[in-house]
Amino acid sequence: MQELTHVLVTGRTGQLSQEIYSLIDNYPNYTFTFTDRSQLDFSQPETISVFFADKQYDIIINCVAYTAVDKAESEADLADLINHQAVKQLALIAHDHQCKLIHISTDYVFDGTNHIPYIETDEPNPQGVYGKTKLKGEQAIQQIMSENALIIRTSWVYSRFGSNFVKTMMRLGEEREQLNVIFDQLGTPTYANDLAKAILYITQSDDFHRSHFSTDLYHYSNEGVASWYDFAKAIFELSNIDCNVNPIETKDYPTAASRPCYSLMNKSKIKNDFDLTIPYWKDALKDYLK
Repeated sequence: MQELTHVLVTGRTGQLSQEIYSLIDNYPNYTFTFTDRSQLDFSQPETISVFFADKQYDIIINCVAYTAVDKAESEADLADLINHQAVKQLALIAHDHQCKLIHISTDYVFDGTNHIPYIETDEPNPQGVYGKTKLKGEQAIQQIMSENALIIRTSWVYSRFGSNFVKTMMRLGEEREQLNVIFDQLGTPTYANDLAKAILYITQSDDFHRSHFSTDLYHYSNEGVASWYDFAKAIFELSNIDCNVNPIETKDYPTAASRPCYSLMNKSKIKNDFDLTIPYWKDALKDYLK
């Protein structure tokens, strides 16, 4: 009988964690534990070691993050606790427990001034508190765990769960005759279910199952390129919502935090290393809307 793999997934109420939960029946050799803030509070990093004192896992998938990009500008300490200090604590525990760690990061570690898709070795230059604290979390993992950790940066995430751009557009599209949506920020929407499948697929790979592998950094989003305007247009077309979308510039929609105007990421590395096939963003959106 094959030995069970014990997997901890943090952030039970988040989009990615809930998508992972929807897939667990496909992994009979895994036992999953999902934690929320009542069990594992990333805003109090000192309590994390208490949670792990009597527990042992083979894999930790960290889906917790402070993601309120604009609010982070006025809650920098809280964002740092969750995105950096708690992640550092988690890396120390994973290292001490000889446990493998998969941590989810963001395209916001870049400044958005590139003109070709970002590769993993491009120099990060985050422009806001959210991106800066996420980068510090990445760096803490890399400093503490030279082995057995994967950091996966992603972008523009939406899912069947929680609040996200797709749900907001569908709600507003039903309520209004027209909407203004930014056209000069380019990236790739990511269906969290595709990311969840990719993460679980990676955990079954031979490389990941080796007793030791070098800590590494990867980019994952769906394939293709879109602006928020393109994304909104596709949402309305595919869901038959009659709402006119007007393209506007970033300067016409001021926010507390600046957004990278170009956050396309090159996925060649993750595709080659793990033999992954990644769906095109519009096909993924069709799947979501089904």
